[in-house]
Amino acid sequence: MATSSSMPLPVPSTRPSVIQLAIKEKAALFAAYIPYFSEGGVFIPTSREYKLGDDIYVLLSLPEDSQRYPVAGKVAWVTPAKSTGNRTQGVGILFPKDDKSKALKLKIEEMLGANLGSDRPTQTF
Repeated sequence: MATSSSMPLPVPSTRPSVIQLAIKEKAALFAAYIPYFSEGGVFIPTSREYKLGDDIYVLLSLPEDSQRYPVAGKVAWVTPAKSTGNRTQGVGILFPKDDKSKALKLKIEEMLGANLGSDRPTQTF
């Protein structure tokens, strides 16, 4: 005689994915940084599928800085594969509204300085 167990089935976890992004040059930082987000953000080239609003945990390294900055962000836009304008596939991550992210945004903008107003193309918009 078969007996059934009353144990609940495990629920799949919805932990955010973790991406390490090491930006080694200021030109690459300029191309990846998203100043249009009020909290700041970065573009991450990836072939992994994401949806708007997905949580993503980024370990960000900046040029000439040995520190890694942990960012618990959200996907704010998606550039799909084979998009128009020969854009790189990836996601735009919005930094959270917290003091660490505010300090990171200021640090990035300080590093980029006058380049922030440049007309050079970026991986963002």
